[in-house]
Amino acid sequence: TSDFAENILLELSKPLYLDHQEYFVTASIGISMFPYDGKKMDELLIKADQALYIAKDRGRAHYRFYQEQMNLAFPNDALMESHLRRAIEKEEFSIHYQPQVNLVTGEINSFEALLRWNNRKFGYVSPMNFIPLAEESGMIMQIGEWVLEEVCKQLKYWQEKGYRPVRIAVNISPKQFIQDNFARKINEKIQKYGISPSSLEVEITESAMTDMQDTFSTLKELKNIGVVISIDDFGTGYSSLSYLKKYPIDIIKIDQSFIKDMELDDKNAAIARTIIQLAHNLGMEVIAEGVEKDRQVEILKAANCQKAQGYLFSKPVSIEHINESYMQRTKP
Repeated sequence: TSDFAENILLELSKPLYLDHQEYFVTASIGISMFPYDGKKMDELLIKADQALYIAKDRGRAHYRFYQEQMNLAFPNDALMESHLRRAIEKEEFSIHYQPQVNLVTGEINSFEALLRWNNRKFGYVSPMNFIPLAEESGMIMQIGEWVLEEVCKQLKYWQEKGYRPVRIAVNISPKQFIQDNFARKINEKIQKYGISPSSLEVEITESAMTDMQDTFSTLKELKNIGVVISIDDFGTGYSSLSYLKKYPIDIIKIDQSFIKDMELDDKNAAIARTIIQLAHNLGMEVIAEGVEKDRQVEILKAANCQKAQGYLFSKPVSIEHINESYMQRTKP
């Protein structure tokens, strides 16, 4: 296949003569392979298209084979934004759930909801690419609303089916959180679906807490409703630690940058231990993110960290997998 692609590029690189004038053209080639990259023509064409965009982006006039990490192949932000605006309408979004494991008992009674986008033309798009664009363009408001709605629907379904009670954490963007009516919208959804408020966890980042008085008011409203409040990516923002004693926070999530290589990096391990102790002294629970190694679990357990999530336990999985593997009825 490589030889074939190179021969095409070689032939196309030869000069063309038109009206006594010499012209040169170049080509870029994207390649997908049957059956490794797919078994259907549509799927193979999409993946060849993705490889083609990468070839163009990396200098043109060469060929690229499709690789899994090419799951984002939009040639520019403008095109991505155009597709993103119609993603809800075209039902391209889905929610995957990552289990949070109790490090003492091994039980799982909470999950983090994570948005996934499977675009019809370009395939799966990394959240690292489309979430910043959604934030910048303001589309995060509509998308965030959709995620909350879907999570509440799921909680209602489990509740009605008599499945054991669990909690789902939803990431809230700073733009969502600073809305004047954010807490009221949360309450409206809880009432609409008749779910237990404590089954919903609102995950905010330190960067969302820019105005101390407004933040306190919103968090107090959320606590009065009965939802659980967590701080995501703790330790990576620039907020003053004083907010920990002022705000009604239930859970601190240690950012994965401190968990990564903590078994080799004494400083990372020291930071994680300090966050755990600080949270416990303030009466808060701790969840470690991005756990991938057994040794990391040992360090976290020694520091009395209650929960962890990461690829060591499970990647984010579909709701079908959650229903099959983690849920069970509590009623006869």
